[in-house]
Amino acid sequence: MSVCLSICLSIYLSIYLSIYLSIYLSVCLSLSICLSIYLSACLSVYLSVSVYLSVSLSIYLSVCLSVSLSIYLSICLSIYLSIYLSIYLSVCLSIWLSIYLSICLSIYLSVYLSICLSIYLSIYLSIYLSIYLSICLSVYLAVYLSLYLSIYLSVYLSIYLSICLSIYLSGCLSISLSVCLSIYLSIYLSIYLSINPSIHPSIQYF
Repeated sequence: MSVCLSICLSIYLSIYLSIYLSIYLSVCLSLSICLSIYLSACLSVYLSVSVYLSVSLSIYLSVCLSVSLSIYLSICLSIYLSIYLSIYLSVCLSIWLSIYLSICLSIYLSVYLSICLSIYLSIYLSIYLSIYLSICLSVYLAVYLSLYLSIYLSVYLSIYLSICLSIYLSGCLSISLSVCLSIYLSIYLSIYLSINPSIHPSIQYF
């Protein structure tokens, strides 16, 4: 009996262990496969996120740094140049111009102007006056006289002729009317007086 029990127990244990081990190994294999798939997915996601973050950060930093540096440099340079140029140029130009102008003007006014102006004025005035008096005045007088005479004659003749014609026509009409009336009255009176003596004796006879 003991031998049979030991054999049965050994068979049972062997079957149980084989089944248990097969189930355990299959579960472990499935878990290991799931873990490997999960870890590979996590690694791929992590790598893609890290690559995306690195690229986006590099682009963002490059753009932001370039834009900020350009803006900063432009503002700083504009402010610096404006302040520098305003102060430096105002001071240097005032000093330089005062010294240079004083020296140059003194030399220029003393020597150059006295000689050049005399020569220039003599030549220029002689040539200018000869050309001006010969050409410009003749042209100016011709144009001025033609315009003045045309405007003056047109206005004068229009006003003068209108007034004279109105006076002449009114006088002619009054004279012609007075002459016509006097002629008419003289003819009428002569006819009337010539008719009246022939009428009065006939009245007396009746």
